[in-house]
Amino acid sequence: MGIRIVGRKLVVAVLAAFIAATPALGQTSAPASRAQASDSKHTAPGFGGLVASDRLLLMPIDVELFSLSAGGIPEPRADWTAQALKHMNQAIRVRQQQARMVVVELGDTQADDHAEQIGLHAAVAQSISLHHFGGPMWALPTKVGKLDWSFGDAMQPLAEATGAQYALFFWVRDSYASAERVAMMVAMAALGIGITGGVQVGYASLVDLRSGQVVWFNQLTRPYGDLRQAEPARETIEALLSGFPAVR
Repeated sequence: MGIRIVGRKLVVAVLAAFIAATPALGQTSAPASRAQASDSKHTAPGFGGLVASDRLLLMPIDVELFSLSAGGIPEPRADWTAQALKHMNQAIRVRQQQARMVVVELGDTQADDHAEQIGLHAAVAQSISLHHFGGPMWALPTKVGKLDWSFGDAMQPLAEATGAQYALFFWVRDSYASAERVAMMVAMAALGIGITGGVQVGYASLVDLRSGQVVWFNQLTRPYGDLRQAEPARETIEALLSGFPAVR
């Protein structure tokens, strides 16, 4: 996709690969009344949904924006990323006000203390996207088509620090063709050769902090959307939260 995570620790990637090949930990059989939740490709088997008494931890949005050079090399743009983060956080606050459960956030210091969990989520989310939504070629036999992924006890420090039962993670990368890239696209099109511009990729994950299980997951990959503007950023958040479990 031409977009990569910058500076990911090797240990995170290795741990993610181990998790991808291992069945979810601590998973038990669900009562028949809860089995309907497992029908969705986006929902883990046995997950019966959220209840109003649950406490939800809203993790800091992991977002980064890039400019594509004429040769298609992604170059990080801190100014664009700051704009995107501002607009996305505004959209999240609107959804937060509508929530029917207690929603808590990490302070800046707490977020720094839990950078390992944030990085681990990024690696595992990409593995879920590839192996669960990437088609039969990439499917893992041990998963038998189910959303069966767990962090084990790696997320428990978040529960201990906040008292939350669940955490909602966002990971988004967006890229935009530079003027030089656009000129290259036009020149190549005149020769009958198509080259791509930017692409927006995002993941949203709901994680049970007690068991470490990913209980709900959604993604998007598309060649449009501009996170540097408020309305498109709001639409991206809405798209990522499409199908989010209802609160009972």
